[in-house]
Amino acid sequence: MAFEKQRFVEAVKEAKARAKPRNFTQTVEMAVNLKDIDLRKPENRFKLEVVLPHGRGKEPKIAVIADGAVAEAAKKLGLDVISGEQLEELAKNPRQARKLAKNYDFFIAAAPLMPKIGRYLGRYLGPRNKMPQVVPPTMTNLEPIVARLKKTVRLQLKNNPVVHARIGTEDMDDEKLAENAEAVLNAIVNKLERGENQVKSVYIKTTMGPAVKVER
Repeated sequence: MAFEKQRFVEAVKEAKARAKPRNFTQTVEMAVNLKDIDLRKPENRFKLEVVLPHGRGKEPKIAVIADGAVAEAAKKLGLDVISGEQLEELAKNPRQARKLAKNYDFFIAAAPLMPKIGRYLGRYLGPRNKMPQVVPPTMTNLEPIVARLKKTVRLQLKNNPVVHARIGTEDMDDEKLAENAEAVLNAIVNKLERGENQVKSVYIKTTMGPAVKVER
């Protein structure tokens, strides 16, 4: 039996209602538990980017690793820029490299710097599913890529049969959060051999609140 949008709306409402007030705007998250999937087989694991129809609720932090034209394009958009020279310095400072990987949601990188990024930052970005979006070194307009990333969430199915995703923030409209949740679920289902038959359960929660099951 398929999940209906109204069920998502109800779960979102309940998750918000059961969340204690906090002095910050909580993220609304979903967890999709899967069944009958052998994660020892590499072909069953996946990484996904999903563009949420109503955005993330809070803008992600984006850094651009580049020199020249790409760096200038990034500065015009007010984005943080990490130069090739700074990249060399990060190689000598693992603590700073780790902090950088943690502090930003997405990275955009000029193609010529990718070998160095792989060497110096790969061990920090890879496990966090944050390897950069690569662009040509002559690109002068990053606006379309940035606009897409601002509405994007990255999903990963690796060692455990569950996929976690943020679908917005608690101050967003219930219907919009439900539609974001549907977009995430559809993207996951499309990657499964037997589609929705392999979805065991779906839960919605706020950052600090209890999980609420989405009924079928």
